[in-house]
Amino acid sequence: MALISRRNFFKTVTGALAFGSSYSLLKSTGIADTPPIRIANILDKTGVLNIYALKQIQACAMAADEINAAGGLLGRPVEIVFYDSQSNTQLNSQYATQAIVRDKVSVVQGGITSPQREVMRSVVGRFDNLLFYNCLYEGGVCDRRHVCTGMVPAQQLEVLVPTVTKEMGAKRAYIVAADYSYGHLTSRWLQKIIRDNGGEDVAVEFFPFDVTNFAPSIARIQNEKPDAVFSVLVGSAHISFYRQFHAAMGGSDIILAGTTYGLGRDQLELTAAEGEGILIATSFVDDLDTPAARSFVQRFHDFTGETDFIGEYGEYGHRGVMLWAEAVKKAGSAEPDAVKEQLGGVSFDGPGGLYTIDPQTHHVTMDVHICRQKSDRSFEILQSHPQRPPVDTQLVCDLVANPDDAQQYVIEVQ
Repeated sequence: MALISRRNFFKTVTGALAFGSSYSLLKSTGIADTPPIRIANILDKTGVLNIYALKQIQACAMAADEINAAGGLLGRPVEIVFYDSQSNTQLNSQYATQAIVRDKVSVVQGGITSPQREVMRSVVGRFDNLLFYNCLYEGGVCDRRHVCTGMVPAQQLEVLVPTVTKEMGAKRAYIVAADYSYGHLTSRWLQKIIRDNGGEDVAVEFFPFDVTNFAPSIARIQNEKPDAVFSVLVGSAHISFYRQFHAAMGGSDIILAGTTYGLGRDQLELTAAEGEGILIATSFVDDLDTPAARSFVQRFHDFTGETDFIGEYGEYGHRGVMLWAEAVKKAGSAEPDAVKEQLGGVSFDGPGGLYTIDPQTHHVTMDVHICRQKSDRSFEILQSHPQRPPVDTQLVCDLVANPDDAQQYVIEVQ
């Protein structure tokens, strides 16, 4: 299956793959003969984390196509240069350097894990460029050259946990998580928020990305008899947990909630029964019943020629490009230093609602929805929480008062 629509073309640029809208489209909008503005998209098309990247790559290309169809940006076409980071953090550093120094991009968009983000953020800082990290993460990055368009714990967990502990009465919770920074720090946030809502965290376990056998952990869960299990697992191997949990615990009263479930379209790898009932908190899901969401899903299907589930990580790719484009318009320039000065307060009315870059943190305020997977693999929207700010990162970051800050704070969780 083609990565993107046949209406578009690829070409090689210094070892990377560049995407541009068709010449006829650019000619019709009067921008065919003007030099392009280049965006680097650095994502894992291959590797153990590519389940999160494939739809985002397509959505990034789609956003560029839509910008070009509307006349381009500052009278110039937008061109995406794709780099496959292959779930190898060293390649994130290498390609970010190549993109800025050799391929002359105006912004880097990409990264999945926190280590990937941090090595690219270092490169971006060294060469005075910009990084849009279109991914949820543990929070705490404070850097004017970094924009996070995804959720942080205060946006996601502070609506998900009360739903489980208070509204559903699941007080005793067991946590399973990926064994790296996101898993560890998010688990600490889960423990805090569970306790703040009158619950008890009975155990926390961590698993490397390549673990596929969760039988010992599930046996411990059966022994503890929690009311709920929170999964902070990441990657294609960890999908096995949901399958094995259902095999051992299917039909039990234990509530299963995931912080990353559905982002990699996990539900399509499972049977409908294995995923039914899993709870998530998300800023976008295909099943949102709004004109903006329905329009996005239809446009994406038309663009790719595919009809399957897109999910939040796919939509993040579109969101990141569109927010950056709004900042370029506001700056009147695609130069990173000029755009950096205009990022705060930039908004885009997107598929999941209004997205606004918070001036204090360069994270995005957004709507968050509590959803539950149905028997047909779609998601039922149970609640919507409008315009959630990144209050956890606001506790440690103030780019208005300290514009030269450029670090990730580890937010102390009591």
